[in-house]
Amino acid sequence: MNVGIVGLGLIGGSFVKAYKKANNTVYVYNRSQDIVDFAIMNGDVDYKLDKTNMNECDLIIISLYPNSTVEFLNNFSQYFNKNSIVIDACGIKKSVCKCGFKNADKFGYTFVGAHPMAGTHNSGYKYSRADMFKNAPMVLVPPTFDDINLLDKVEKMLAPCGFGSFSVTTAKNHDEMIAFTSQMPHIISNAFIKSPTAATHKGFSAGSYKDLTRVAWLNPVMWSDLFFENKDCLINELDIYINHLKEYKTALENGDEEYMIKLLEEGKEAKEKVDGR
Repeated sequence: MNVGIVGLGLIGGSFVKAYKKANNTVYVYNRSQDIVDFAIMNGDVDYKLDKTNMNECDLIIISLYPNSTVEFLNNFSQYFNKNSIVIDACGIKKSVCKCGFKNADKFGYTFVGAHPMAGTHNSGYKYSRADMFKNAPMVLVPPTFDDINLLDKVEKMLAPCGFGSFSVTTAKNHDEMIAFTSQMPHIISNAFIKSPTAATHKGFSAGSYKDLTRVAWLNPVMWSDLFFENKDCLINELDIYINHLKEYKTALENGDEEYMIKLLEEGKEAKEKVDGR
């Protein structure tokens, strides 16, 4: 299979290495040519991807920031093979899928929104791995929700990555869910570590501190882009969280231990319900 990868960051680089390890022919497009040259020299990539050979690719995976993905689709869709599958790997779906579906209809190829639920706090090609997606969930947003043949084809094309499961949803539902499961934890962690106490915490922290602060180490430009692209969903989740925080603060200010126990019980029960206990 001929696979075109756009973007050689952590996720794009991991796609490159996964497909190359499975003996596919890999084409790569990246704004920084130094990284492309290094990947070719390292044996991870076969050819540079450009408008002259995009039509040779059976699958194209665009692994850029949302705005850059939209820009790439608008600039290069005319060069894609009409029989190819084009997917993205963005953390938000509404704006990207709107552009992808529009261009696919116009130029005759097939676009499927995608979000691999994998990664690390590090960024860049040097941290990419061929097994990055092994057993990880993959979320798909197809143009037609019940096109079983298309979904089967996409899953087979993604087989070299080793995803553990596939789920199918709409762009709207994806962005609502990801605001809660991914974007909120990054904001909470990033805000929590700003306490002056953090500078003197050594010797007083254990697993809970490490769990809560792990994703405070992030790529500020990428996450800011994702937050603003999904701001309505994210603001809604922030409002819910802030209102609950105010409840705990009120209990403390009023010395109301009974109310605090009630709040803590509610949170414990919510966790048990979510976990199916």
